[in-house]
Amino acid sequence: MGSKSSGLHVRPRSAVRRRFDQLFREIAKFGAVGGAGLLVNLVTFNLVRSATGLQVVRASVIATIVAIVFNYIGFRYFTYRDRDSGGRTKEMGLFVLFSAVGLVIENGVLYVATYGFGWDSPLQSNIFKFLGIGIATLFRFWSYRTWVFRTVPDEAREVLESAKAILDEEPILDEEPEPRRSRARARAN
Repeated sequence: MGSKSSGLHVRPRSAVRRRFDQLFREIAKFGAVGGAGLLVNLVTFNLVRSATGLQVVRASVIATIVAIVFNYIGFRYFTYRDRDSGGRTKEMGLFVLFSAVGLVIENGVLYVATYGFGWDSPLQSNIFKFLGIGIATLFRFWSYRTWVFRTVPDEAREVLESAKAILDEEPILDEEPEPRRSRARARAN
């Protein structure tokens, strides 16, 4: 009579499924940082606008810059912490470049609404600021993951993970280690 296995058989996930899961986690982390950055951006925008009396787009640019700094810290140390961190100067330069393009997209929408259509009430300004942030976010997600926070190549990632596993292991000693003997003494025995 054959034996029956009482354990569960788990099928390994396909490469496509693993990549999908990885992308989903990345989007979730990007969204978490981006959501917090959105709050920083909108709160700063409304505070600057009400406290200083600056024009709408100028207040928005200041708020966007504050959110960019906040987002860099969140992306580098949370969303993309497992990505290649070599060449921080280049990374920051690219981040600033793509963030500046996003700033133009975001505030361009607000500019057109405010000065092109005359929609400048506080509610309208917040709606078009939010819309501009949404459009700019799509560009930022693509550019940050493609150019700024680059992935480590698979071969290098495997080597790094193996090295980390080796360094994290504690040696298991079943017996007391033998005392070291010099080679000459070992040959004499």
